[in-house]
Amino acid sequence: MSLIAFDFDGTLSDSEMTVLLAERAGVADEVAEITERAMNDELSYAESLYQRAELLGGLDAEAVEAAFGDVTLRPGAGELIERLQADGHHVAVLTGGFERGVERALATAGVQADTIVANRLPMSGGRLTGDAEGPLIEGTKDDALAALADDLDYPMDATVAVGDGANDLPMLEVAGLAVGFVPKEAVRPACDTVVESMAELGDVLEARGVVSASD
Repeated sequence: MSLIAFDFDGTLSDSEMTVLLAERAGVADEVAEITERAMNDELSYAESLYQRAELLGGLDAEAVEAAFGDVTLRPGAGELIERLQADGHHVAVLTGGFERGVERALATAGVQADTIVANRLPMSGGRLTGDAEGPLIEGTKDDALAALADDLDYPMDATVAVGDGANDLPMLEVAGLAVGFVPKEAVRPACDTVVESMAELGDVLEARGVVSASD
């Protein structure tokens, strides 16, 4: 059995949570620019997240919930998660995105992850404070993957990491199998293989014996 760790924004989902929030806050262009710089490794992830959270400060709870409600999984992602779990694998989501958005998207698709490691946008008085908190702001995904593997008693060579951006590099570099999902150019050298859809990812995992053949 394997531990399969997915990034969320840009991988399991083609939604970008901060962009959806930013559209409702009227700061979409500013947030998109910061996001792109971070994904291309021109800005540290922590710095980029704090900057984006600050721009979102003051957004009310109703708008926040509406934005998270717009987060969706990619076509085939829910089915792939179910296939992995049916074969006994532990499916984790390791994301610098936000827990509420991940949970909403998975619930909408009718699936659950076995573990979610994500960040949060705190609220006060019914509005975002402009701050961010969570394990994957200063913390990195290699440490998160290693800690989870240790907790679950999986050797690192029995881990699979799937991601697309610069903040996925640490977990891609330490995983037993590193899969780039339409990865940024800076990420490609760390990938054992690259896919462009969830169907293709399923085929790769099937070919490598991670999941059984689909009917």
